[in-house]
Amino acid sequence: MLVIGIAGGTGSGKTTVVNKILQQLNIEGVNVLSQDNYYHDNPNLTLSEREVLNYDHPKSIDFELMLQHVKALKNHQSIEQPIYSFVTHSRTGDHITVEPKNVLIVEGILVLTNKELLKEFNLKVFVHADSDERLIRRIRRDTQERGRDLQEVLHRYQTTLKPMHQEFIEPSKNEADLIVPNMRQNSVAIDFLTTVINNSLKKVH
Repeated sequence: MLVIGIAGGTGSGKTTVVNKILQQLNIEGVNVLSQDNYYHDNPNLTLSEREVLNYDHPKSIDFELMLQHVKALKNHQSIEQPIYSFVTHSRTGDHITVEPKNVLIVEGILVLTNKELLKEFNLKVFVHADSDERLIRRIRRDTQERGRDLQEVLHRYQTTLKPMHQEFIEPSKNEADLIVPNMRQNSVAIDFLTTVINNSLKKVH
């Protein structure tokens, strides 16, 4: 199994890169695990307490479960992936059964920060975008898709997103085998990634 880790700052365009790769591939042979479903549940906290947690620190991610799931899929075992709600800041209690496939893409802002998870990746990718562009994308997403107030988004960016990006996410770029600038259509990088994946799939068959 080919395992690819794709990271980058909030609003850098990781999901767009993943979707472009999937568009060029036979997605029947590819799984995508998103870090967004592996936040700690914190059921002991109230909603207001969960709302003020720092979700951009590596400690907010259940890397133990994520690592366990990646290893299980590599061992040809199915997993029960949790579903996380950004409205309640908690897991919904529902799960998605994920069957092992030939290619596994693990994506999220912090997936290149965990030393144990890094060992499982055959290819590590960092999607880079200008900080102003990332902020604009984050505002657009959080206000339109997650019902957040503009002041709340800006406050969170200044107090947690920006400092966490500088402390953890940007340095994780040094772990990457490939850095994808995502300020424009980067068809060369997408073509390269899909070629690598397709070659891996051919070896499997």
